[in-house]
Amino acid sequence: MTSDDAEPTVPTPRDPATPEPTRIIPTAAPASAEPTADGPPLSALVPPAAGPGSMPLPPPGSDASYRQNGGRSVTQRSFGQPAADEPNFRPVYQGQAWPTQRPAYQPTYTPPPPIDWHQQQARAYTPAPPPKTNRVVAIAAAVALVIGVIAGAGAAVTVVALDGNTSPVAEQPTPPVGTGADPKIRSGSVSAVASTLLPSVVQLRVEGADDSNATGSGFVIDNVGHILTNNHVVAAAANGGSIQVVAENGKPATARLVGRSPAYDLAIVQVAGLKAPSVQFGRSDLAIVGQDVVAIGSPLGLAGTVTSGIISAKNRPVTTSGEAADPESYINALQTDAAINPGNSGGPLVDMNARVIGVNSAIATVRGTQEGQSGNIGLGFAIPIDQARRTAQQLIANGRASYPVIGAQVDMQFEGGARVSLVNPGSPAARAGLRVGDVITSINNQVVDTAEALIVAIRTHQPGESVKLAYERSGRERQATVALAGQIG
Repeated sequence: MTSDDAEPTVPTPRDPATPEPTRIIPTAAPASAEPTADGPPLSALVPPAAGPGSMPLPPPGSDASYRQNGGRSVTQRSFGQPAADEPNFRPVYQGQAWPTQRPAYQPTYTPPPPIDWHQQQARAYTPAPPPKTNRVVAIAAAVALVIGVIAGAGAAVTVVALDGNTSPVAEQPTPPVGTGADPKIRSGSVSAVASTLLPSVVQLRVEGADDSNATGSGFVIDNVGHILTNNHVVAAAANGGSIQVVAENGKPATARLVGRSPAYDLAIVQVAGLKAPSVQFGRSDLAIVGQDVVAIGSPLGLAGTVTSGIISAKNRPVTTSGEAADPESYINALQTDAAINPGNSGGPLVDMNARVIGVNSAIATVRGTQEGQSGNIGLGFAIPIDQARRTAQQLIANGRASYPVIGAQVDMQFEGGARVSLVNPGSPAARAGLRVGDVITSINNQVVDTAEALIVAIRTHQPGESVKLAYERSGRERQATVALAGQIG
C-alpha cells in the first residue's frame, strides 16, 4: 500500500506531563551526490536520516491563551453542535475545525411562490414614510421662519433643541375662549353681542283707540326707563290706546308715550321702574361699508330674535309713509343685509362692540306687495344713531323735536337733481336767491340726484347750521349759502 492510499494516522494522545519532543527539520541534501563515509550515497527521493541539524527550532510554548473554556480552540465554531471533546466528534488531525454540517447534496427543487406574492411585492416597493427626524427639522425651520417674519427689523433670538427624540409631543391644553360663565362666548362675536344687548331690547304691543294694533321693538337708553322706538310703531296709540312693553323676563308692563317725531320716524316711551340695563351708543358716521353688524328685535312677534349681516351702504335716501295725519318720514339710512322683517322696527342695529349705531326702521318690498305681506329680501334700513340720539334728547326734554328746512319745495318726480317748485317768501331759500326752476345738484359737495336725496341730506344737519348749495339756472352753475331754519315735527 502506498502512502497516498493509506488512511491518515491519528497519533496517540500524549501525556500532558511528558514534555513535547523537539521537532527537527532536516536540512537540504548537499549538492554533491557522493556517498558519505558512513553509508551509501543520498538520493533526492530518500529523506536524510534524522539528526540534530544545523538550525533546530525552539520548543513551542503553551497554547492556553488560544483556547476557550473547556480547552476548545478559538478557531473552532460549534454552531450549536457538541464540543470537540464529546464522543460524537473525532478530529482527524489535531486542531481540526468543527464541520458546518451542511449537506453535500443541495436540492434543486424550488417551491412555488405564495398566493399573495404580488401583494408582498407591492408592499415591498411601497415607499417608507420619511423619518420623523426630518419632520422635527422642518418644524424647527418653520418656527424660525415665522419668528423671523414677526421680528421684522427688530432682533429675535430663538433656541430650538433637537435631541433626536422623535416621540410625539403631547398637545398642550389651550385656554378657554373668552371669559365669563360660558367659555364659548368670544369677545366681538355675535353671541357676545347678543348676550350684552338682549336684556336691553324689549317688545312693544300697541293697541289704538280705533281697535288698530301694531307690534314692534325698542331698546332702553337710560336708567329711568326711557325706550327709543319708531314713530310708526306707536302712532296708533298717539290719540288714545295702550302700549305694553315686554322685557326679557317676559313680564308685560304699561308704558306712556313721552314724545314722537314723524319727520324722523322716532318716538320715546317710558316704563316706570323698568329693571333693564341701558345700551351704549356708537357713532354712525364712523360706520363703514362691509363692517359686521347685528340686528335685534321681535320680527313677526318673535321676541329676542338676533340676526347678523354687514353694512351694505350708507346715506341711502329712504322714505317711509306715516299715518294719514303725519307727513312722510325721510331717512338718510344705513343699509344692511341683516335679516329685518315686520316687527323689527324700533330695534337696535349694533356693531361688534355691542354699541348701537342705528334704529331699524324699514325694509324694501317687492313692487306690488304690501310691507306686512313681504319678508326679508336682504335690504333693510336703519336710522343713523347720530341723528336718532339728538332727536331722542329733544323728545325727552320737550316731547317734540325739530328738523331743519330751507323754506322751499321741490318736484318729487324730477330726476337728475332737485328742481325747485316753490320758494316761500322770507324763507332761507328766498334770502339765498333761489328761484323756481333752479336745479340743486349738490349740498356741501355731496351729489344730489333726486328730491329725496336733498331732503334727507338737509335733515342730517340741525336748525341754525349753514349749508352750501350748488345749483343750475339756465344752464349756468351757481352757488348759494343757506342758513337752515327749524320746524317742529
